Amino acid sequence: MTVRVAARRVSTDPPGRRVTLAGSVALLGVVLGISLIAAVGLGPVDIPFTDVWRIVFATRDAPTGPLAVIVRDIRLPRVLLGAIVGAGLAVTGAVLQGVLRNPLADPYLIGASSGASLGAVLALMSGLSWLLPVAAFTGAMVTFTVVLLLARNGGQLGVTRLILSGVAVAALAEAVTNFMVLNSPDSQLRSALFWTLGGLSGTQWGDLAVPAIVVAVFVVWFWLRSAGLNALVLGEEGATSLGVEVNRLRMRLVIGSAITVGAVVSVSGGIGFVALMVPHAVRMIVGGDNRWVVPLSALAGALLMVWVDVGARLLNQPDEIPIGVITAMLGAPFFLVLLARANRRAMS
Repeated sequence: MTVRVAARRVSTDPPGRRVTLAGSVALLGVVLGISLIAAVGLGPVDIPFTDVWRIVFATRDAPTGPLAVIVRDIRLPRVLLGAIVGAGLAVTGAVLQGVLRNPLADPYLIGASSGASLGAVLALMSGLSWLLPVAAFTGAMVTFTVVLLLARNGGQLGVTRLILSGVAVAALAEAVTNFMVLNSPDSQLRSALFWTLGGLSGTQWGDLAVPAIVVAVFVVWFWLRSAGLNALVLGEEGATSLGVEVNRLRMRLVIGSAITVGAVVSVSGGIGFVALMVPHAVRMIVGGDNRWVVPLSALAGALLMVWVDVGARLLNQPDEIPIGVITAMLGAPFFLVLLARANRRAMS
């Protein structure tokens, strides 16, 4: 029995629902496209939507001069990177929550985000800021590898061991990072602290290529394996009875998540709650079928990050607010609401 057949047994949508969900994906894609153009026009210097449109698509009557420079070289790469980072974080959150069968699973749980912060701060403290993305990605992969080695038992990847190992390694990496930040020179303190809280300022076109390719490839790859991800919801025995090679699939999905997180966090810094908040919101709307949760999480995560970045630019002018601060302020109340709803359901 193939994994595809297993998915049909786990989740079968009526034709009308499939059409509705496909329409939701298309609608969210359109909203994201409009938001990208609108977000480029918002900042200390507001630029009309129509002018941004003409500059981006290089029409004959497109404005030139400083406005064109602001749009093409400053804001557009930043907004696009925000969408890429949001999509990558949200889709890995959706995957990890399914693989680990834990609603609180996110990139921090496998050590990748904490490792990226450690690698980035090491680069900053060493005066090698030009190596920051490489150092952050390397840090994410090293810590994840340690977590993976600790979590394996007899060739099997245990969920409980993975969670406990991830929490321990992430805590250690965060402790070392905080120690280094506190003991950094004043000239480097602000940069290190701002990076650990996440941000997109200073984005250049060269920053987009690697995370864009990685996120695009793995979003598709995750979606192609959403059938097996659906089966994992049943637990090891249930998934195995449907013909799913649980350990191999779980290992591949976790490794893919770590690579995706490493790629996006290496250019954005540590941004929390997106990977937790977005998949939950999507499941509340469309249900638990990962054939829809995966693409909708990617689109919703991109949309959220685009507008969170707008808030980071506008709410505290002329300074910026770290994106991680805003996502935490949004995410904490969101989960308090979820907790209250769960309590009401338990009492009813």
